[in-house]
Amino acid sequence: MNKFLEIFDYEKSPWLGILLSLIAGIILSYSLIMVIKATARRKDWPWVRVIYQNQTNVLYFFIPLTIITAVTKAYSAVAPTYGVMYAISKVALIAVTTWLAVRIVVIIEKYLLEKLDFANEDNLHARRLFTKIKFIKRIVVILMLILGLSILLMSFESVRQYGVGILTSAGIFSVIIGFAAQKSLANLLAGIQIAFTQPIKIDDVVIVEGEWGRIEEINLTYVVVNIWDMRRLVLPITYFVDRPFQNWTRNDSALIGSAFFRLHLRADLPVLREELHKILQETPLWDGKVWALQVTDTKDHLMEVRAIMSGRNSSITFDLRCHVREKLIEFMVQHMPEALPKFHIEGVSQPEIHT
Repeated sequence: MNKFLEIFDYEKSPWLGILLSLIAGIILSYSLIMVIKATARRKDWPWVRVIYQNQTNVLYFFIPLTIITAVTKAYSAVAPTYGVMYAISKVALIAVTTWLAVRIVVIIEKYLLEKLDFANEDNLHARRLFTKIKFIKRIVVILMLILGLSILLMSFESVRQYGVGILTSAGIFSVIIGFAAQKSLANLLAGIQIAFTQPIKIDDVVIVEGEWGRIEEINLTYVVVNIWDMRRLVLPITYFVDRPFQNWTRNDSALIGSAFFRLHLRADLPVLREELHKILQETPLWDGKVWALQVTDTKDHLMEVRAIMSGRNSSITFDLRCHVREKLIEFMVQHMPEALPKFHIEGVSQPEIHT
């Protein structure tokens, strides 16, 4: 290395050596990225494609800084006056290395997510893994940032004790104690609990605050619920630990839907039951598992009839319920008007339809 440095006359200026190191690093980076790009085109190596899509930018900094740091370290060993240059390059290399580590975590996350099958109607397993992968990724990124900061502090003598303190168990415990009274830590711990016990998962159908919606995001401190009318309900993540809520897809994507009708006592239930079965058999929305037509209540001259049917997921079940309501009402209006309840306006009897 000393013979190499003699070429650049380090006593006059190290800039030529640093410039050549930068050029060599850029050339190596470009060559490596071109190899990754060419390899990424192969269909049987999807993980290389993910690397190319998420890692190329950081390589343009990491390889040149690695070479420059090695050169400046050699300069500082021969001429201590160049120690500042080495310190600057070392700080930059630690920062870029942390960036590289975070991008590697992102690559692993995206590769694992690409293997999940969300197109399947019963995608419960995929949604469970998606929730875990997303949360673990965020935790690992935070730990890497803490580790990078610790290494950065430990590289300087004057603040080394702070870097060591962050990494020691006593230091970590003191940090937890310091933040224990803050609500953000409670949200973080609730997020860890949700990630592994999974009372909610990404794309779960829930009813919260009287609203029907889907879980769109699960972050470290809050959850975003996509309401049916495209509004977004943002709730602290502790809401799903401390308060009751409905989860329609907790263990299974399939649901049983219902449609209620207020009918006259003269309604022919066997005919309606047969018509319901016919309607279900003719629609692809029904999964063929559950159906029934039952009288659930009576009052005066009316009876409450409930039709139940099962669908493969919440969206399909909702559409199925609407379809059954429409078809049964259409059938009763055309073929069974006596089943419809009556009400009187100015002495004129009119049919009344309740759904």
